[in-house]
Amino acid sequence: MQPSAIRPAPRSVLLAVLLALMVQIGWQASRPPARARAQDLPPAPALATLRLAALGDPVALSKAAMLYVQGYDDQAGISIAWRDLDYSKVAAWLQRVLDLDPRGQYPLLAASEVYGAVTDPARARRMLDFVYANYLEDPDRRWPWLAHAALVARHRLHDLPLARRYAEAIRLHATGPGVPAWARELEIFIAEDMNERDAARALIGGLLRSGQITDPHELQFLSDRLDRLDRSDRSDRLKQP
Repeated sequence: MQPSAIRPAPRSVLLAVLLALMVQIGWQASRPPARARAQDLPPAPALATLRLAALGDPVALSKAAMLYVQGYDDQAGISIAWRDLDYSKVAAWLQRVLDLDPRGQYPLLAASEVYGAVTDPARARRMLDFVYANYLEDPDRRWPWLAHAALVARHRLHDLPLARRYAEAIRLHATGPGVPAWARELEIFIAEDMNERDAARALIGGLLRSGQITDPHELQFLSDRLDRLDRSDRSDRLKQP
């Protein structure tokens, strides 16, 4: 007995299938492309929770947490501008990272040079304040980030009083042998920018009398700076009617 022959499908059925396929393709093509949606940075966990999760290795957890925060602006399928991040949450995460590893410098570097570079002045100030708030905990090691914060305040925010406040903190508290001369003298330059020659002169005199400075070249530099200020004052007096 021969098997029954397979009959072709009726033309009407083929047309119906083809029509359904074309409708499906057209519907898919008309849909807008799927958009990746940015996820908000979650609040930083409590420090006690993180220390418990560290299992005795807080430094390793601090590094992992820093990578987590820094990678949050580059989520799958989308890149988030720094100005769109919640900086109060960013600061809280950076504080947790620093608390886990107080000798680590990366949170302060990120605050002053990465997140502090945002074009939004309010967010930039939030990061600079974070650096300043943590500076006094270890000024001889953390002064570079406050010095950078002073420069950001001076040149980007154009806030000379804020820049001088940061520079003053460096002069008063960063007194270790590893602190370079330019960092100690930063306040002098900012005072000159503020056209406060008397303040700049007083700062130079204070540094010369403090005994902190022993390098002959630095002593000569400060003496020359003081002479230049005096010459500027005499020149201004001569110009007066």
